[in-house]
Amino acid sequence: MARARNKRSDDKGSNDGREAGRGARRGQASAEAVVEPVDGGLAQLLPDRDRARAWTLLIDGAPQSHVDLDDPAYLSFEYQRRLGHVIDLVAPPGKPVHAVHLGGGALTLARYTAATRPRSTQQVVERDAALVQLVRRELPLDPNARIRVRSMDAREGLAKVPDGWADLVIADVFSGARTPAHLTSVEFVTDVRRVVKASGVYAANLADGPPLAHLRGQIATVATAFPELALVADPTVLRGKRFGNAVLVASGHPLPITELTRRAASDPHPGRVEHGKELTDFTGGATPVTDAAAVASPAPPPSVFR
Repeated sequence: MARARNKRSDDKGSNDGREAGRGARRGQASAEAVVEPVDGGLAQLLPDRDRARAWTLLIDGAPQSHVDLDDPAYLSFEYQRRLGHVIDLVAPPGKPVHAVHLGGGALTLARYTAATRPRSTQQVVERDAALVQLVRRELPLDPNARIRVRSMDAREGLAKVPDGWADLVIADVFSGARTPAHLTSVEFVTDVRRVVKASGVYAANLADGPPLAHLRGQIATVATAFPELALVADPTVLRGKRFGNAVLVASGHPLPITELTRRAASDPHPGRVEHGKELTDFTGGATPVTDAAAVASPAPPPSVFR
């Protein structure tokens, strides 16, 4: 394992206070980045100089996750905050849930769920076994958290989940910076629907840029299995002005649109929620994607990670 000193922080969030920020910086002043090859490329864990025990995970230079071991309810990345809103709204506050996370990264959202909904039962499916070992060693989980991690392909892991088991399924799977093709199809979403309870929710982190053909196709694809949909994203992404993340939320029951809209609008980088006719119009007649025609999500331009 090679180690290199960190030269920057990837945390865009604000400090909890001037003195707390100074203390955090002192706490991380001598911390070193962990650099280690994993199955998916070169992993880097970079210490956050503004938060005492927080780290950012990158794979081949692409930011994947941010974790604060002292405050697992803190979500730094924009898209993870939006997925945090979905976790908050999937059931009454604090109520334990059954959750499946397709894609683990640094286990940020599983940690968040465990912190905000104690006694939840969670399954994480992360194909990169070497990454799982690295995260467990350097960013250990709370031993009381009921989180089971399976090192296998997301569709293979999903197939092992019983029918109607999950209150929530979150898909956040990237190979490098692209979602693999076999996780973008009607067949994949149909199996997600099998796993989700009648009142449960599916949420997917999607990445796309102009002309947003991938994003529109994913909305049409998820609509084949779930009648209720909402899309949360930065308005500039929705207008096709830049490459970025969008969170697609789906359910068999009406979604809490009003509260989701309020929360997204109050984020440090406010998001917009599209649903109903506006979302149908945004989809623009895109057709669902099948396994036979599926392709990976588009690669982001190099400028995204600069």
